[in-house]
Amino acid sequence: MVFIPNFHVKDQMLNGIDLENIEKLFSDIPKDIRINKLNLPKGLSQQDVEKKLREIGKKNVSFYDVPSFLGGGVTPHFIPAVVKEVVSRSEFLTSYTPYQAEASQGMLQSMFEYQSMICELVGMDVANCSLYDGATALGEAALMCHRVKNDKSCFIVARSVSWEKRSVLHNYVKGAGIKVVEAPFDSVSGKINLEALGKLIDGNVCGVYIENPNFFGVFESDLKNIVDVVHDKGSLLVVGINPISLGTAIGPGELGADIVIGEGRSLGNTVSFGGSGLGIFACKSKLLRQMPGRIIGMTKDANGKRAFCMALQTREQHIRRGRATSNICTNEGLNALAAVVFLGWLGGTGLCELSQVNMKKAQQCMKAVCNVDGFSRCFDSDFFNEFVVKSPIKIEELNKRLLDKGIIGGIDVGVWYPELKDCLLFGVSEMHSDEMIAMLATTLDEVVNQ
Repeated sequence: MVFIPNFHVKDQMLNGIDLENIEKLFSDIPKDIRINKLNLPKGLSQQDVEKKLREIGKKNVSFYDVPSFLGGGVTPHFIPAVVKEVVSRSEFLTSYTPYQAEASQGMLQSMFEYQSMICELVGMDVANCSLYDGATALGEAALMCHRVKNDKSCFIVARSVSWEKRSVLHNYVKGAGIKVVEAPFDSVSGKINLEALGKLIDGNVCGVYIENPNFFGVFESDLKNIVDVVHDKGSLLVVGINPISLGTAIGPGELGADIVIGEGRSLGNTVSFGGSGLGIFACKSKLLRQMPGRIIGMTKDANGKRAFCMALQTREQHIRRGRATSNICTNEGLNALAAVVFLGWLGGTGLCELSQVNMKKAQQCMKAVCNVDGFSRCFDSDFFNEFVVKSPIKIEELNKRLLDKGIIGGIDVGVWYPELKDCLLFGVSEMHSDEMIAMLATTLDEVVNQ
């Protein structure tokens, strides 16, 4: 047991702010909403904390020991050693862009390279140097559409977007007076219902959000038609992407999308129990002044040498509050750097090959699962690395039996989509070996027939 002396820190703090007791400190808080204390355990010494954390850590299991087939956009991808080597360097790992940003030329250059790569990847003119994650990028995109089309106060989101992102979106737009309307998906294809979408878009819609591939893993093959329908009604189109899929799919910018967003976790970043994420955000150059986040520019210094600078800053700490477009400008610097190193390591050919491998693995897994009696595909469209299947038994029971045999099954989508009751979403990547996929199929057959 390590003894830590009591220095009466609380009394010293109260004396420092000239208060008699702790009650005075909270006197401005109405009594009816106060609580007596937080429900926290007693403090431990550092030695005991480390011991407790080691015990908790023993509960973790490796992906290789217990293969995970969870879908939903958080799928493990291979991270080469060079990514970890670069991001762990002290000049990056301990760096935070200061308010005199030009003093951090190395970090600014990495952000500039990130922006350039994202623009090329998604087919857009400009990209910011990242936001928190894909969900907050959606919220920011809705607010941006409202700023651009400030006479329109409705934002349409495809129902084939995950419930988590839709929840964040609803929270984001509450204070902005934006009404969110959900567009249905086709029950056969899993794509957005284009006819229904056309009827929903009226003169009050500032923007429409779809994903390609969507939450079900389905590709929106009618993306060009969707662009035309949205633009014909005078609205902006926001498209969400899986960056790995763009090794084979056309960048939404090339098809006419106005804003492209996405979750970049798959680019050289660990799954990390779902976080942290990397919010991708890009748009057409004419919308640049309304885009949230920071823009890094390349210029020359007083000696004529190449230099990087903060070209645009949209945070209210940097510009007048009335002109600020967002306060979410703390970029995910290390995550973005990891994406830069990862994409640089892959190159264009490597990304194309990786994308193809993900599609082939998903096709292989889908066929293996559907060869098990009672399982069948829910949608007949092309898909990327995730797919939805119907189960012959309840998903909760199925996943419990799978876990008992050392496999993490798919997501029970029926919880959020009642029309997809007893259906689950599987996610597959290049990390899933042939043996893992065969093991899943064999185990499914066992648990269904036990």
